[in-house]
Amino acid sequence: MARAAGAACVVALVALVLLAISAGGGGGGYTVRAIFDDAANIIPGENVKIDGVKVGTVGSVTPTPQEQAAVVLHIENPGFTDFRSNATCTIRPQALLGEKFVDCLPTQPRVEGTPAPPPLQKIPAGQEGAGERLLPVQNTHSPVDPDLLNDITRLPERQRLTIILNELGVGLAGRGSDLNAVIRRANPALQELDKVLAILASENHVLAKLAVDSDKALAPFAAVRKQFADYFVQSNTVAQASAKHLGALESNLKLFPAFLRQLGPAMERLAAFADQTTPVFKNLGIAAPGINQAFTHLPAFSKSSETFFTSLGKTAKQSGPALVAIEPLLSRLSSLGTAAKPFAGNFSTLLSSLRSTGGLERIMDFIFLGAGSANGYDALGHFLRTEGLGTICLKYQLTPAPGCSANLNSTTGTTATAKASTTSLVMDRTLAVLKGDTPAEALAAYPGSVPAAGALSEVGSANGSGAAAQPVGGASAGTTYYTPAAEAGAGGMLLNYLLGN
Repeated sequence: MARAAGAACVVALVALVLLAISAGGGGGGYTVRAIFDDAANIIPGENVKIDGVKVGTVGSVTPTPQEQAAVVLHIENPGFTDFRSNATCTIRPQALLGEKFVDCLPTQPRVEGTPAPPPLQKIPAGQEGAGERLLPVQNTHSPVDPDLLNDITRLPERQRLTIILNELGVGLAGRGSDLNAVIRRANPALQELDKVLAILASENHVLAKLAVDSDKALAPFAAVRKQFADYFVQSNTVAQASAKHLGALESNLKLFPAFLRQLGPAMERLAAFADQTTPVFKNLGIAAPGINQAFTHLPAFSKSSETFFTSLGKTAKQSGPALVAIEPLLSRLSSLGTAAKPFAGNFSTLLSSLRSTGGLERIMDFIFLGAGSANGYDALGHFLRTEGLGTICLKYQLTPAPGCSANLNSTTGTTATAKASTTSLVMDRTLAVLKGDTPAEALAAYPGSVPAAGALSEVGSANGSGAAAQPVGGASAGTTYYTPAAEAGAGGMLLNYLLGN
């Protein structure tokens, strides 16, 4: 029984030691050892909060060799187990009865994208609180509670001042720097003010330039200070008028989101329109000098055109009766146009047909090729390959007509044929010469004489009794000269040319 009681005592002692070690920060989990200048009324078990949310409890409160308080904070919420080197903790009152809690901020706000400060350093082994995260006294605050200030208000002012001088004089004699540091840490606002003043001191050149630029910027406002002051007066009037129509403004604000939803597509279309009209306005800008010049000369042009329109009016007065007088002519022209419409339609159809079938080109080909086949050119000059005779034998007849018995295709060369067809005698001689015969050979092959033009047809012309051409002796043997009649001059001239005369 004694052994069992002894064993139970040992187990209880070990448990107490383990609890003490755990309370002292030697256990697991995330533990922060925060150093405060004053930890009055803060006891183990109090809450540790971040932004009003409980994240842990106070483990232990012990003094340090520097006459400060070491408060061990057990952070139980895993989402806040990452205190950084710029973390802060402040002891604040939790209730009117004097309870306190520790309000912490794991890290200060920073600009997005900037690197985070390093985490709190662990206390090395062999030192008090080994393994815990150390939050130095520079990062903690111990404000003076209002109840402590209220305690001295019960005494007269003379005694209050005596108490302050005695207590501070005895407790802080020769420790002015420590008092300064404690006062600054006791009021976080003073620390923030120091930071602000440090930032302003580092930016003194910028602030000086800002002051100079501000003077330059305010100078125009100073020149129109009356108008500027009147702006605020009128703004006040507008605000009062707007206040009288709060209901209408409220309705407008309710309709404003729907207006914005409709405005978005309209602005997109307007942007597309602006993109499309940008080249137009660029070209308009290029053409702007010419347009300006045109408008500059427009008054002179208007003045000149005034004379023109005056003259035009006078002309219109004179030409008016003439235009009225030709009205019957216009009616007749309208009737003529109506009557000529079928002919115009047929003529248009003919021209369209000639254009589409190439008729005009064929007519030109006929003229060109006919001229080329009827005319020739050699070493002596131009000559006619064919000749046309103006007789009554112009129509195609199935049977010989009286007075028209010529046979242009006859190649027999007989005398009877030559005598029967006087028209072919000249052609036969011409063909013979063209084939290579001499004029004498052509005359021998086709003897006879060429009668006058009046003897060729029973229907002669008024000059039908012309004399026949008579051959005469030439200067050389075998050459015959012809004197053609007036009606057949072309044939005689051609024969003389072909015979070398």
